[in-house]
Amino acid sequence: MRPVFWILPLAVLLAGSCHLRAAKQPAPAPEPVDPMEYIGGVEEVEDSAAAATLEVMAGDPVSSDKVTVPPASTKKGTVVEGVARFDKTVHDFGDILVTSGPQSCVFHVTNVSDKPFSIYEIVSSCGCTEAAWPKTPVAPGEDVIISATFTNEDGPLPFDKTLTVYISALKKPVVLRLRGNVSETKKSLTELYPVFVGGLSFRSMPLKAGNIEQGESRSDEVPVANTGSSPVNVSFTDVSPQLSISVEPNPVPARSTATLTFTVRSDRSLWGKNIYHASLGGKRISVEAFTKENFAPWSEEQRKAGSQPVFTTSTADFGVVEAGAPVKVEFAFDNRGKSDFVCYKADCDTPGLTIAPVPSVAPGAKGSFEVSLDTSKLPKGDVTAYLILTTNSPLRPIVNLFVVGVVK
Repeated sequence: MRPVFWILPLAVLLAGSCHLRAAKQPAPAPEPVDPMEYIGGVEEVEDSAAAATLEVMAGDPVSSDKVTVPPASTKKGTVVEGVARFDKTVHDFGDILVTSGPQSCVFHVTNVSDKPFSIYEIVSSCGCTEAAWPKTPVAPGEDVIISATFTNEDGPLPFDKTLTVYISALKKPVVLRLRGNVSETKKSLTELYPVFVGGLSFRSMPLKAGNIEQGESRSDEVPVANTGSSPVNVSFTDVSPQLSISVEPNPVPARSTATLTFTVRSDRSLWGKNIYHASLGGKRISVEAFTKENFAPWSEEQRKAGSQPVFTTSTADFGVVEAGAPVKVEFAFDNRGKSDFVCYKADCDTPGLTIAPVPSVAPGAKGSFEVSLDTSKLPKGDVTAYLILTTNSPLRPIVNLFVVGVVK
């Protein structure tokens, strides 16, 4: 079996044996937003020159033509398109036991517009997560509740489930998240938060921001712990320019948990996979994100006039080679669109793989690029390398290509 060099999206990894809950989709259904769609390794982003403790942006985001996953909850809540305010978009159940039984929570939704709207469907990412909501229209100023329950039947593992909420007045649905960690027996803080970074302990590292589209930002909250016997005063330094990060409460009391909130802002100089970081007590906190183009403001005419790369093949097979033998393969394509094709960035996690610059190609023209592979850096056996191209094509903003073969 070929070893595959990529990381599955976090939501898939945490889904366990669950299946998508069957639900009748409205027609036409808006495109759902994957809250943690993220693939592969990352490129490191330069530190900010100034050391500072940055606070996460608060308040209501400016309404736009596109709704992505809203920021994690703030004291004011999150307003989407000037229509609906959510008191939070993430609920963390924390650390629970297999024997704890079903876990429930509520999300408050307020109509902050001047017209009624309806919550006409909520789709769960998993049969182990259920939701209930009012089926009658929500009047201006009215506050309603979405009730959510995690059945806690998957066994001991972390979980991160989503509820995709379709609201009549919104162009795109809103994604709510339920997450936590299930254990068979009660564990200590040190066992639950095994990754120690500069005075705080984390469940895992790096942190995941998921997908970001240009012109937007992505926020999340994660629990952290102070496993020591004294309070920890948290101050971040060397923060990446596109990253904001804070902890509450601060100082973090001894032997207790706190909430770390971070926001990654898009930057047109950064595409594809990147890592953002901040220093805490001389140690590095890393946040991964994937940035792609935002085509939401484009009209239908602009989309039709965009570039359209068509590859001769999505898989290049280098055959069977001896370990250490250099390998070169080529990917050829033509642009069948009406605008120049541009590849903003090409990413790959495979050790020893080098991607030559992907050329820009005029409408109707052809292009190609070479991929080199140092097989001495690969394990022997079947190999599959996974390439990700981030492009300016509204039809193919992300292009996935493969390099396969056998090293003996």
